Amino acid sequence: MAAMSDYLENKLIDWLIRGQAYTAPTSVYLGLLTAAPSDSGAGTEVSGNNYGRATVACSMANFAGTQSAGSTVASSGSGGTTSNNNTISFATPSASWGLVTHFGVYDAVSGGNLLFYGTLGTSKTINSGDTVSFAAAALTIQIDN
Repeated sequence: MAAMSDYLENKLIDWLIRGQAYTAPTSVYLGLLTAAPSDSGAGTEVSGNNYGRATVACSMANFAGTQSAGSTVASSGSGGTTSNNNTISFATPSASWGLVTHFGVYDAVSGGNLLFYGTLGTSKTINSGDTVSFAAAALTIQIDN
């Protein structure tokens, strides 16, 4: 599961309740972290050794509706949860990325704003040549607690 950052919480309140413009990203960028982020802090993102955030276009084809994993129609569920419909893959590491413990979802390919973050179900040391990916439905984001 994922938590929402203070940045995104504030943007959504301003947009939904306060009538302020908010332009949602057309893609989100999945990052891997070696130290825990928080609502107000970014944690420590992997860097170097062929690392880069994975890009996923924001669409119903790429993220499930709230009613079920794999759904590609408008949300109608009651759990406030979505997941990736397709495998999300990263570049192959050219050297160790270290012990990856968390993920972040950002609004830019580098820098930018943290939108969501979460703890991996199982931390993993990423070594040179490893395949690094999230299988379909493995990355879940929930906004209703």
